[in-house]
Amino acid sequence: MKTAVKCEKTINKERQKRKTEDMKNLSENEIFQKTDACLLHDARPSVRLRELAAQDWPREGPFENLLKLQKTEQSPVHHPEGSAWEHTLLVVDAAAKVKQYSTDIRAFMWAALLHDIGKPATTKLRNGRITADDHDRAGAGLARTFLLTLTNDADLAEKTAMLVRYHMQLLYVNKGLPFRDIPGMKAHTDLNDIALLSYCDRLGRLDAAPEAVRGEVLTFLERCGGSAAPFWQEIK
Repeated sequence: MKTAVKCEKTINKERQKRKTEDMKNLSENEIFQKTDACLLHDARPSVRLRELAAQDWPREGPFENLLKLQKTEQSPVHHPEGSAWEHTLLVVDAAAKVKQYSTDIRAFMWAALLHDIGKPATTKLRNGRITADDHDRAGAGLARTFLLTLTNDADLAEKTAMLVRYHMQLLYVNKGLPFRDIPGMKAHTDLNDIALLSYCDRLGRLDAAPEAVRGEVLTFLERCGGSAAPFWQEIK
């Protein structure tokens, strides 16, 4: 009996070892496809994204900046949920609930995952405050490079990059900040897609109030001279 138990333990160890080796041998393309499927099909992508980040995503290369989000601190005042990674997971789950309203579901979901990819490089502590100035601009280039490294779909890369680039415009426009760029935003991406991503971004906080955020979005659309798409009547 003891020999049988010992043999079973040895077999289990070998299986685990092979499983670990198989994960290491996954190509970047295979990892991208697994992540893509998660974003497109999971009702709560955050569950599988946690597993992918822990088990599959390489610590170097394209996924490195995504993994850095786990250690990227945010202002506890504006982001009580914690790190930029925890925020991103909340945003992706919110996006999964409304993705059908976007003009390009794949680009929208990748933008939700990559929208703060510029934060690790731009986050600083200034006068006791955590800031990430210009992370939208920095993130656009990083998102484009990330996707072009892993896929030949240049259209996906560009659409995603532009959503990342302009995802902060709701804040800039509504507060009348000098960083607002309504003409550039309208020229390079869809206004309602930006509003939808911004809606999810604002919901990616533990203290978010959906109805108040929806009001912010409608104000943003009005100030941009655009009309709210009919789906905003369905989003509560």
